[in-house]
Amino acid sequence: MSEIMRPKYITFDCYGTLTNFQMGSLTREIFADRIPDAERMDGFVKDFGAYRFDEVLGPWKPYAEIICTALERVCRRWGIEYRDNEGMRYYEAVPTWGPHPDVIEGLSKIAGKIPLVIYSNADNTQIMSNVQKLEVPFHEVFTADTFKVYKPRLAAFEAMLDTLGCRPDELLHVSSSFRYDLIPASLMGIENKAFVARGHEPYCGGYGATQIADIRDLPALVGL
Repeated sequence: MSEIMRPKYITFDCYGTLTNFQMGSLTREIFADRIPDAERMDGFVKDFGAYRFDEVLGPWKPYAEIICTALERVCRRWGIEYRDNEGMRYYEAVPTWGPHPDVIEGLSKIAGKIPLVIYSNADNTQIMSNVQKLEVPFHEVFTADTFKVYKPRLAAFEAMLDTLGCRPDELLHVSSSFRYDLIPASLMGIENKAFVARGHEPYCGGYGATQIADIRDLPALVGL
C-alpha cells in the first residue's frame, strides 16, 4: 500500500478491531469454577476461539447457534460440563460491549471525509448497539446476517463489493485478524489493507497489510 491513499471506502471488521470483543474475559468469568488453573484457562479460551472460527466456515446459521455450538464442542473436547444457556450469555453480552479506547478518536478524523463501512460476523439484532457506541456515522453496516455468509468466506467480500458497487482496488480494508479478514481480502484482490495490532493475532507477512498500533494511526494512511 502506498504511504498515502484515498480509497473510495474504508471497510472495517467490527468485533476485535473496533469493538472491544470480550469473549476471553467472559469465558474466564463463566468457567472459573471448572478451570481454575490460569494456564489451562488460556488453552480453553484459545480452543473456544478455534471452534468459533470452524463454525463460521460451514453453511450460514444464526450467530447465536455459532456461539452455542462452538462452546458445546470445546466443553466436550475438554471433558467439562456445558450448562444450559451458557452460550446465550455470550450472545446477549455482545451488544453491551463498547469500542477500544483509541477508536472514536481515530474514526472521528476520517468520518465525513471518506465513507466508512462495516462488515461484521454478527446478527442484525446485535450490531447497531455496538455501532452506536462508536459515535461516528457509517455509510453502510453489513453483517453475516445481511448476506447469510460469514467471513472468511470469499462470498462475504463479494457481497460487500457488489453492494457497494466498487472494485477491490477502491477499498482500504481494516482488521485485527488475518484469518477472518486480511487473508481473504488479499485473495479477493483488495490490495490496500491495514492490520490493527490488538495482540490477539500475530502479523502475517506476504499479504500486503500495513501494520498500525491502533485506529489513531489510520488517518495518516489516508492523508488526514
